[in-house]
Amino acid sequence: MFKRLFALLPRWGSSRPSFDASGTTHQTELLEGQGHGHNVFTRRALLVMAAQGSILGLLGNRLYNLQLLEGDALKEKARRNRTSKRYLAPPRGLIVDRAGVTVAGNRVNWRAVITIEDLGSLDAALAKLSAIVPLDDHDRARIARDRKRMRRFVPLVLKEFLTWDDMAAISLNAPSLPGVLVDVGTTREYPFDELMAHIVGYVAPPNEKDVQKEPMLALPGMRVGRAGIEQTQEVVLHGKPGYVSSEVNAVGRVISELERVDGVAGSTLGLTLDSVLQKQVRDRIGGRVASAVVMDCRNGEIMAMVSTPSFQPGLFDSGVSHAQWQAWMSDPRAPLTDKVVSGLYPPGSTFKPAVALAALSTGKVSPKDRFHCPGYYDVGGVRFHCWNRHGHGMVNMRAGLKFSCDCYFYQVARRCGMDAIEQASNAMGMGVKLPIELPHVHAGVIPTPAWRKRHGGHWNTGDTVNAGIGQGYVQVSPLGLATYTAALASGNLVQPHLVRSIEGRLVPPAQPKKLPFTEEQLSVVRGGMYAVVNEPYGSGSRARLDMPGIQLAGKTGSAQVRHVSRALRESGHFNSMKLPWEYRPHALFICYAPYKNPRYAVAVIVEHGNAGGKEAAPLARDIMADTLRRDPARRGQKTEGFVAQAGPVNG
Repeated sequence: MFKRLFALLPRWGSSRPSFDASGTTHQTELLEGQGHGHNVFTRRALLVMAAQGSILGLLGNRLYNLQLLEGDALKEKARRNRTSKRYLAPPRGLIVDRAGVTVAGNRVNWRAVITIEDLGSLDAALAKLSAIVPLDDHDRARIARDRKRMRRFVPLVLKEFLTWDDMAAISLNAPSLPGVLVDVGTTREYPFDELMAHIVGYVAPPNEKDVQKEPMLALPGMRVGRAGIEQTQEVVLHGKPGYVSSEVNAVGRVISELERVDGVAGSTLGLTLDSVLQKQVRDRIGGRVASAVVMDCRNGEIMAMVSTPSFQPGLFDSGVSHAQWQAWMSDPRAPLTDKVVSGLYPPGSTFKPAVALAALSTGKVSPKDRFHCPGYYDVGGVRFHCWNRHGHGMVNMRAGLKFSCDCYFYQVARRCGMDAIEQASNAMGMGVKLPIELPHVHAGVIPTPAWRKRHGGHWNTGDTVNAGIGQGYVQVSPLGLATYTAALASGNLVQPHLVRSIEGRLVPPAQPKKLPFTEEQLSVVRGGMYAVVNEPYGSGSRARLDMPGIQLAGKTGSAQVRHVSRALRESGHFNSMKLPWEYRPHALFICYAPYKNPRYAVAVIVEHGNAGGKEAAPLARDIMADTLRRDPARRGQKTEGFVAQAGPVNG
């Protein structure tokens, strides 16, 4: 097109022929600088103008795009080239005992972080960092996982728990590590280690489901409670995040800090526990596989709660090795299980006071009714033995409790029925889920014919007889036993609890519920429990306190975990101590003290400890003595405020 245009243009500035009237030809010359010859254009000048116009058009179009179409985005990008904003994980709230002693705290954790949004290539940054601070397979796997699920503006943790040498190396090589920062945060610390592990629990890095529910959990250093108080009180403990704005250069290196807003730390949680008493109980248990609970009879405060063996909770923060996990899983003593709330055991003879109250409340058995114990009781061709194969003779309720006569309670249970036993047990905290602030709380089982039918079975008289001594299908937790003991002592069902205060403000306990038994009925059972410990030939005489003016009332229990044949039992050669450890009966003991003005209840279960009177009773006595000497309910601020709200105390 341009070629055709140029052909039509006259050739200005060149000579051409001119004809006059006579036909003579003249050569007309246009001299440079004369006439209007200086305003004409050559084809070369037009090409230059066309090129300039095209360039100006392109520049105008680009300017339009930059200023109008992409202006806001480019403005924000320019701002980010100048500043960088990082969100900060808040410190997790402290957990303290009733005296203010820290049982779960925080310590400084230095870590290397990077924000993907401000970075060109994460792989290149990782390669440079790993040459300075080695990244192991665990680090790389975590980075790859976090990279997929985290938003680009959230700082990505590259390496945690940096040493001083690591931090110095990163700072020295900062020019070659664009975007990599050394960040200071906190990590969880458990000063009492295994002693409080089952109660306090532990924290671990959040998983994908956690982050989906609450994006804040993706921040570096955020942890989620996975067990114990750490889990159930997560909302109270995790706090609110802060942020820091920094001035950065073109390669992402921080020049200065412009603004910092610290996160709001989680609330401090005060527990009812006494850490000194907790240690004393743990020391008393020693190497046994056992559980023990100390509870305030008046308001349900847990003073000590021990489950052995235990574990190191701090391992979960940095990651548990496969070998360690396999060791825990293969251990028959189940160290990860909180036996106090999750363990279920046949209560054995510690269940007999509940059976006695059920019988008294129905009016089908009186305290003076006597039943014969020849050492066995036959039902439908099945013989149920008494622990004393020679028998106890004629026995009333007080003597039945004192000697822990099985035959007496076989007959009492059969007379009053399982429905009445279930109602009495539920009223005292057994067979119901207790509202303590811990996960995985098991209610236990108080079986009835209806319960058996729901599970596809048939109930017979032998099941009632067996349940009368806390065997068969009956299952309770140590916490349920402690609550039941406190109810027997006070005449009220108190709600066991561990949280005493939040951020210094006392949390009042739930009001206790009065038991559906008369004072006379309770007195009969309490008298039998007093005789167990303090009268000659009582089954729990080894639990007698050596403290002037203070008596302890209790009940022994031995729960079989393996069937013993009739022939072997009647041979007189049966000795459960000769059985392998896992086949021996559990040893149990429940008690409260002082007898005349109950203050504390104690429940102890020694797994496969054989005889409750020999193994569990002395242990419970020592725990109660330590508790009374220390009197933990008087320790901590405003303790009496709790007592005042707990209602009347049995005298």
